[in-house]
Amino acid sequence: MTVARTTTIGKWRWKICALLFFATTINYMDRQVLGLLAPTLQHDLGWSETGYAHIIVAFQAAYAIGLVVFGRGVDLIGTRNGYSLAVLFWSVAAAGHALVRSAFGFGVARFALGLGEAGNFPAAVKAVAEWFPQRERALANGIFNSGCNIGAVLAPLLVPWLAVRWGWQAPFVVLGALGFVWLVFWRTFYESPEKSRRVSSAELADIRGDAPETAAPKISWGKLLTFRQTWAFIVGYAFSAPIWWFYLYWLTKFLNQQYGLDLSNLGPPLVVIYSMTCFGSIGGGWLSSALMRRGWSLNAGRKTAMLVCALCVGPVVFAAHASNLWVATLLIGLAASAHQGWAANLFALASDLFPKNSVASVVGLGGMAGALTAMAFTESTGFILETTGSYWSLFAIASSAYLIALAVIHWLSPRLEPVNPSY
Repeated sequence: MTVARTTTIGKWRWKICALLFFATTINYMDRQVLGLLAPTLQHDLGWSETGYAHIIVAFQAAYAIGLVVFGRGVDLIGTRNGYSLAVLFWSVAAAGHALVRSAFGFGVARFALGLGEAGNFPAAVKAVAEWFPQRERALANGIFNSGCNIGAVLAPLLVPWLAVRWGWQAPFVVLGALGFVWLVFWRTFYESPEKSRRVSSAELADIRGDAPETAAPKISWGKLLTFRQTWAFIVGYAFSAPIWWFYLYWLTKFLNQQYGLDLSNLGPPLVVIYSMTCFGSIGGGWLSSALMRRGWSLNAGRKTAMLVCALCVGPVVFAAHASNLWVATLLIGLAASAHQGWAANLFALASDLFPKNSVASVVGLGGMAGALTAMAFTESTGFILETTGSYWSLFAIASSAYLIALAVIHWLSPRLEPVNPSY
């Protein structure tokens, strides 16, 4: 689509995408605080590597539960209300970290945060399915998903500054409060395209320009699990999510152990890594959209973009033994960037293959699988580091996970045909 055409038909949908972007940014800022403060809190509170892993697992366990609950809930009560509930819940939980002092207390706070934060992606992907035609969905997913990266860039800049001046409690309170500000804008501006008075008739026609979707009842969880397309999405999420969690929670510890970086010096490499991921998130979504605009099929466009991303992850295996901080930083940045491009296209698959009234449920099921595999990988990470002290095997797993996942996705859904709910 050209800029001129976008201007002619209207662009309110991109403002909706901006709201999704800001919510995801806040989501990841709240999530990142613990990882940034981990060396300080671990020293002050005496956590072991496995103890820290248990706190992360508490979040991941709740996240797995929340993905299923919010995935189905958003399909039932609607995107506007479902997203509102999720942001309200996680914002209260994020600020609540400031009230605890023990490792157990942090585990409880992380569990509550995980429940609420799980609602972000099912709601956001469903909003994209409602507001964007198929050819624009991967790009829109990439843009809102880049909020993960912006949040991960902003957090290293803000958290140390807040913690040094007002104590470790301050980042939890200040960043947790941002969700309440976002809620005001969301409740003011979000409606479905058909109900929004800000959408022109031309833009609405473009949004609904794909082949009309026949009315169908919501597909039950049991029936969703009978479709190979559901398992293709689940596999893509289950193989890739643990790697992103690994970067999110162990990267600061890797940089601290390998290069001696303390809280005041972690900012520059983290900013570089997560700035790179912004390009990957948007670029990965743009690539498949561009290929489809040039006449490539949905199947070829999506899978080619995912293959490019999977290949770009491979060199991260060399990061564990990089003698130079900035070599390791660039290798990890490339891998994390490729992950986000992969995620943009994976989320698009959910809306490509399933009716809009079941998209959030599919994302919830895939997200739950990803959270469960991330829990297993997190516990394994703690054990591996305590017994070997080396990150090599962890980066080796990360380098190969995406190619394996893509091979399985292609086997399960060789042509990416949409499901037939009446089957």
